[in-house]
Amino acid sequence: MLKQQPLLQEKQSTVQNANCVVMVPPKEFAFNAETAKDNEFQHQVSQSTNEVRIAAMQQFNDMVASLRKAGVQVVEFNYPAGKVETPDAVFPNNWFSTTANGELYTFPMACTNRQHEVKTDALVEALQSSGRLVSSQDTLTEYLEQDAFLESTGVMVKDHINKTVYAALSQRCDREVLEDYAQRIGYDRVVSFQTALPSGKPIYHTNVMMAIGESFCVICDEVIPEFERRFVIKSLAKDKQVISISLEQMNNFCGNILQLETINGEKVIAMSQSAFDAFSPAQRAQLSSHGKLLPFNVKTIENIGGGSVRCMLGEVFLPSRHKQL
Repeated sequence: MLKQQPLLQEKQSTVQNANCVVMVPPKEFAFNAETAKDNEFQHQVSQSTNEVRIAAMQQFNDMVASLRKAGVQVVEFNYPAGKVETPDAVFPNNWFSTTANGELYTFPMACTNRQHEVKTDALVEALQSSGRLVSSQDTLTEYLEQDAFLESTGVMVKDHINKTVYAALSQRCDREVLEDYAQRIGYDRVVSFQTALPSGKPIYHTNVMMAIGESFCVICDEVIPEFERRFVIKSLAKDKQVISISLEQMNNFCGNILQLETINGEKVIAMSQSAFDAFSPAQRAQLSSHGKLLPFNVKTIENIGGGSVRCMLGEVFLPSRHKQL
């Protein structure tokens, strides 16, 4: 049966957008000093931990309700608490990914306290309870022994239609692990590149600087060295409308957006209110031609966690027994 999967994958690989997402409630949310070492988007605040969690939970609940109202299936993964708190668990897209063949992959994350977010058995149970089929599992966590990391769709932005993975190399995105994963899922091309912020540090996650939809992409190309930038843009522009954003817009999470589909096949684009406000009217009009814009206020999560709406959405491409919200 496993030998037949590549044929099924070939048939279904043209699906760019998921119509189902996993979201994790921020019940242990807090400023994570461990991730802040290379995440310049995080900020400490004077509010108490309890105040932060109340605000984050309200923003999370509002986002879940709005996505469901729009017609996107949301699997709330209210994960079992462990001995170690997981302040970044609200960003599940960093530790797992799924395929239309029913495969679930788990990944090696760079920060020790984030490695405790990986709760595969509980996630499989939640997915299957929601009517999604997990037929096989694979993991790249053995790379932890080599101090090599790959933080799933945080560091990989996938063009499923063209079987291409785009990735900004960093401590959290090891080239060897990246190429191993691409080979496992049968993707033909890996476009990896360097980045540099004004501080000189690389982008910690590719998905804060770029997003790929079915026929568009958003990218902060100014952080890519010029000799690589031309190649990346040329590759994207073959069949995508390229929407370039500035460094300031990237800092407002304009790159951290995600095109999804409703259960009726309608296109929507999830983003934060910060990102929506930072896009120019012309850019909002361009994006609107690719789907209804769904802005969410996740300011607390953005400011303290250093990630936005896209980071909060773990795409589910798994086969479905039935349609369910």
